[in-house]
Amino acid sequence: MHLDTASVRRVCRNSEIATFHHLCRAELEQFRNAAKAEGSLTVGCTQEVPLFSDEAGERPQPIDFVNLRETAGWSAEGAQAGPKMAALLAAAAEPTPDFPLVNMSSEGVILIYGRDETAIEAGRLLADHLDVSVMITRPAQIAPPSTTSFPIVKGTIRSAKGHFGSFELTIDEYAAPRPSSRDAFIFETSRSGATSRCDLVLDLSDGPPLFPAHDLRDGYLRADPRDPAAMLRAVLKARDLVGSFDKPKYIDFTADLCAHSRSKLTGCHRCLDLCPTGAITPDGDHVRISAEICAGCGQCAAACPTGAASYALPPADTLLHKLRAMLLAYDQAGGIKPVVLLHDGEHGAPLIDALARHGDGLPANVLPLAVNEVTQIGLEAIVAAFAYGAANVHLLLRAKPLHDMAGLWQTITMADAVLSGLGFAGRRISTIDTDDPDTLGDTLRSIEPGATVQRPATFRTTGKRRDLLRFALTELHRAAPAPTDVIALPEGAPLGAITVNVDGCTLCLSCVSACPTGALRDDPDRPALKFVEDACVQCGLCKSTCPEKVITLTPQIDFTAATARTRIIKEEEPALCIRCNKPFGVKSTVDKIAAKLEGRHWMYPASNKRIDAIRMCADCRVITMSEQPFDPFAGVPERAAPRTTEDYLHEREQDTK
Repeated sequence: MHLDTASVRRVCRNSEIATFHHLCRAELEQFRNAAKAEGSLTVGCTQEVPLFSDEAGERPQPIDFVNLRETAGWSAEGAQAGPKMAALLAAAAEPTPDFPLVNMSSEGVILIYGRDETAIEAGRLLADHLDVSVMITRPAQIAPPSTTSFPIVKGTIRSAKGHFGSFELTIDEYAAPRPSSRDAFIFETSRSGATSRCDLVLDLSDGPPLFPAHDLRDGYLRADPRDPAAMLRAVLKARDLVGSFDKPKYIDFTADLCAHSRSKLTGCHRCLDLCPTGAITPDGDHVRISAEICAGCGQCAAACPTGAASYALPPADTLLHKLRAMLLAYDQAGGIKPVVLLHDGEHGAPLIDALARHGDGLPANVLPLAVNEVTQIGLEAIVAAFAYGAANVHLLLRAKPLHDMAGLWQTITMADAVLSGLGFAGRRISTIDTDDPDTLGDTLRSIEPGATVQRPATFRTTGKRRDLLRFALTELHRAAPAPTDVIALPEGAPLGAITVNVDGCTLCLSCVSACPTGALRDDPDRPALKFVEDACVQCGLCKSTCPEKVITLTPQIDFTAATARTRIIKEEEPALCIRCNKPFGVKSTVDKIAAKLEGRHWMYPASNKRIDAIRMCADCRVITMSEQPFDPFAGVPERAAPRTTEDYLHEREQDTK
């Protein structure tokens, strides 16, 4: 392949650049010498990673490996791929932090759930390796084995929960077979509601999956009982699932930042709506994310408005650092109109590899960037990519996704609104849904890149996702073709304002107490409701909490919000205590209560001083009640009929009229 070292040198000015013809064989000594030297080392080859790693030995600094061949060099436009190679090398040099692990263990207890002899045959294959139990749902004529090597029962799984190493199943129609069964199983009297616990589940029932997004549930294996090869693959996989295993802890969750609920009223539920595996459940004022069930799609982190849920493979700020390094290096090396292609390693990398080996490869302006899951991409990454100078952003997906992609579609819809609102013409972000490398190549070559920003941003920031988004939006707004101050966003966006019907607002300030971010505020000196749009995450807690139901959410981006003064939504005269003159409430509300009670309630007869207690602060009210004879039950009818909710509602309706 063609190596454009001049382009690489323009970017890596302080580095030693060396090219080779056969580094992994005839020139291997050159690599050994480079590995012995101090400092960072990047090798533009991934095929021989095991060889190079062995030869490097215990090197203090890890070696970065980047695939320049399949992603750049092996291409019909390989001769023009110098800027791309420089960009890929720059992205690879960005450090990626370690991520936490979750330890999961299995003692090999497996339940094989089937409908016929196929399940029993799977049990025979696994009996020497695992602790096997077989359950047949609604069995027909099944001949019992001559020797009982493992339990065979009947039953139908009503519900299932849990994860690898800790499944719990609720069984209906459970029954054990009679030992006297002759030509076919005869079962004892069945019972429902039985519980079974196991480490693994092999589902050969051909019924509905026991779990949502079942392909992502570790320890749950499923195969078509009519396909012997599929059954054998599942058996072989189950055989090896004994012992302790580490899986990444994909999500770092900070409960204190969660805006799910306050006082048993629900606010934000984005992650609950989007999680395909059911790993997220309500847990009081916040949610709980099961690291054992989580499959790492990242949609919860991409949608979380407060940053309570953040992705760890890699963190959002690390991903932005890689985008920044890649796009700035491409620009410095002389590249024009870069198209960013975000893909995963399991599906996207093999497609790119096949396109390079058997087709024309990637175009020279297409910059591939591998992520753990494409659905982890949030609005901040897309906005930052365009601020850094990307012409287009495309996301490579499977033709048939493994789970619901609603979160990604929401992100793309928001990004479209932002880009079109800032004057970026045309469709700048889209998905490429294919399992065919030729289709991928044809789609990429048909792209007409749009215009890029004239002065790409160079910011490098760290922190939570919301801080990254705010900074990226500011930079994109600065460099946009047609900047505007306010852009309407689709429902569910994490940015926006609120609209309050001030005529119905009583300034009870329940919304202020519920707001988790401080976007809604009061005034310690007088009755007032204030709003800071830059802090609003559109969680909806204020709307849920408001007793008068006068608050609505307005998703939008106001680029002036960061520097805007606190907005006063409503303020009124304070009610002053008629005894001590201390402010204690809202004057209009106190007057309204007094007018409604005086002469219309048995405790407050007309022209009676007792009504003055309503116009006093809490302290003076207590003092007054202790100084004067104040029997709240005086004048109460001896035995009034019990008052019901309907009575109060009727009175309220009459008062309204």
